[in-house]
Amino acid sequence: MFKAIRNAFISGLIVLAPVVVTFYVIRTLVGSIGAPTAQLFFFFIPDEIFDKTVLSALLNILATLVVLILITLIGWFSKYFFGRFTVQMTEKIITSLPFVKTVYNTVKQIIDTFARQKKAIFQKVVLIEFPRKGIYAIGFLTGKAKGEVQNKTPHDIINVFLPTTPNPTSGYLIMVPKDGIQELDMTIADGMKLIVSGGAVVPHYNAASGTNEFFEVTVPEAINTDNISNAEATPKEVVD
Repeated sequence: MFKAIRNAFISGLIVLAPVVVTFYVIRTLVGSIGAPTAQLFFFFIPDEIFDKTVLSALLNILATLVVLILITLIGWFSKYFFGRFTVQMTEKIITSLPFVKTVYNTVKQIIDTFARQKKAIFQKVVLIEFPRKGIYAIGFLTGKAKGEVQNKTPHDIINVFLPTTPNPTSGYLIMVPKDGIQELDMTIADGMKLIVSGGAVVPHYNAASGTNEFFEVTVPEAINTDNISNAEATPKEVVD
């Protein structure tokens, strides 16, 4: 009885998690962008309207859409001569300020590095032995090691990023010898699903075709202790 309730609760969490995360992201977006700019865009609307919860929320959503449209227009506008000239003049003004110049240049360099990257940062899904031999972990190959790290090691070193579960934004940079890495056929998206779900969503590997097909591991399959408990409960025969 308790196991059925536990499994139902976990299944409910799995079903509701995407909805809750989506709602949280939209709410954060509207709260951080729409709320501060609503009264700026809709200055002609009486303050009494903003005091009403439903109407205020609607105006915040509209303000968020306006900001997103403006960002899109700026990106489109910047492709043309007058737009590029305006952007360059704005950058000159910003970079003339002492403290702002340092922050702006640093952020711009980081963004340019990722924006101009011709290939994806994650190149392949790989399997390595981590944190010790005999235990395996899923990671993403990011490239060959270079510079001092490669020069001071006797092997060909490969950079591998190991994300944490269920939050893949943090993890470890592991530098592994090339012969210690096994490349997998699954895509980057499939590998990320496997990691974020904690192994609950697994791409089924078809050895004949060399392709992956997704299926979900249900809670009873993932956590099945019936056989263990029954084995412990079965008395052993004693042979005289």
